[in-house]
Amino acid sequence: MSLAQWSITVLWIGLTFYALLAGADFGGGFWDLFAGTSRGGRPQRELIEHSIGPVWEANHVWLIFVIVLLWTAFPTVFAAVMSTLYIPLTLAALGIIVRGAAFAFRKASDELGLQRLFGAAFALSSVLTPFFLGTVAGGIASGRVPLGLAAGDLLTSWWNPTSVLGGTLAVGTAAYLATTYLCADAVREGRHELAEAFRRRALVTGIVLGAVALGGIVVLHTDAPRLFDGLTHRALPLVIASAVAGVASLLLVLRRRYLLVRVTAALAVTTVLWGWALAQYPYLLPPPATADVTIAAGAAHPAVLLATLIALGVGAALLIPSLMWLFLLFQRRDRVPSTP
Repeated sequence: MSLAQWSITVLWIGLTFYALLAGADFGGGFWDLFAGTSRGGRPQRELIEHSIGPVWEANHVWLIFVIVLLWTAFPTVFAAVMSTLYIPLTLAALGIIVRGAAFAFRKASDELGLQRLFGAAFALSSVLTPFFLGTVAGGIASGRVPLGLAAGDLLTSWWNPTSVLGGTLAVGTAAYLATTYLCADAVREGRHELAEAFRRRALVTGIVLGAVALGGIVVLHTDAPRLFDGLTHRALPLVIASAVAGVASLLLVLRRRYLLVRVTAALAVTTVLWGWALAQYPYLLPPPATADVTIAAGAAHPAVLLATLIALGVGAALLIPSLMWLFLLFQRRDRVPSTP
């Protein structure tokens, strides 16, 4: 593999971690929106607040990692994406900011009215942020981002059938990941009634998400034929693996195998992301918008790529053990359970 191929592989690994961790984080906020009244929904919201603790700040490490690596290793692609898709990217950034501020202010507020206001801002931002990030992915995958500064249409590049499908799938995936994680957390807390509540939501969300994915086949066939062709040929094994993992997840939820379902749900999301990468390979900005931005053509100088990969290797040796220890601490069974 060339340095450019190693760089895009590392970038996609970071994107996968962001999809899994931030997806569960955003999904927790999604279910905060539907938890119920201030009094009746408090147990669910308390469980959500605890569950997103280890990924609340850590997930943004992966977002920053992806952005910086794209900027450093593929600068022309970074410029094209950021300038053409700056509207959804700005809205997503605002959503992340509002989400964090509202969550903090809700915890610090004593008045019920303010708690409701900040809670609504937190929950709505948790829905809108993954949606706009999904529209960005749809715009790139459907070939609507040409090379150059703001060379693509500032509206249709992200507001099109494929982008709307991408945004909808991003919200649904986040919601589904969160329910699978929350079921296991509720059981560990001894809150079996909460586990049952999230179990029902996981089943409904998984079925709806599967239906949207099936309907998306028609959307991609008509709106993004090159992507459709890649998914149904080169990336077909990964697409099938994602479908199998999705069905297995639903069966495990039915049987209340909550720890195993975390693995299969994460596998379903991971195979979708890597299926997209394989379907688009070797293009970073696929046709028809741009015909020649391959991984090799869009990469920075080899010296820059080598220095970047060495720095990332050193950073990963320090960061990954710390994150693993953080997650293990939050999953310990001997932790003092929360008061109902």
